Amino acid sequence: MNRYVLLLRGINVGGHNKLPMKDLREILEALGCESVKTYIQSGNVVLSAKTAPDESAISADIEKQFGFSPRVLAIPGEHFEAVADANPYKDEDLDGKFLHVLYLAGPASADMDGLNSRKGPGEEFTLTDDAFYLKAPDGIGRSKLANDVEKLLGVEGTGRNLNTVRKLVAMLA
Repeated sequence: MNRYVLLLRGINVGGHNKLPMKDLREILEALGCESVKTYIQSGNVVLSAKTAPDESAISADIEKQFGFSPRVLAIPGEHFEAVADANPYKDEDLDGKFLHVLYLAGPASADMDGLNSRKGPGEEFTLTDDAFYLKAPDGIGRSKLANDVEKLLGVEGTGRNLNTVRKLVAMLA
């Protein structure tokens, strides 16, 4: 069995797209996933499966039962950990809630001028082949860059703060 992290985008946010984690675990188990564990209510899952979970099937089952179709990223556990370990800001004394890791669904075709022009005071970012790291010391909610990042990267993704990433890495062990 292989370990995977699933990141679901936009569930249980502001009272919208409500999806109880118990129901999510049941959906995943019905699709053949095992050892399914969730972390908080925002669509963070660690599980075991013989092959990569089918992102489209998961999204379709959620839509069938709950009426909305979230973006699902299924990330091999080793890859999830590698992205976490590659954090270019790990040596800085920064609260994990101010660093966000956007796991990308594919390669970016970034508008670097656009990304740089939307950086706020103190913000820094690093783009790799499969992740976008955003240091936002005033918080993600105040970041103009965070609002436009996918459009400027030319690829979808879903982000988590460093505290959540660390917890999911620990759950993979």
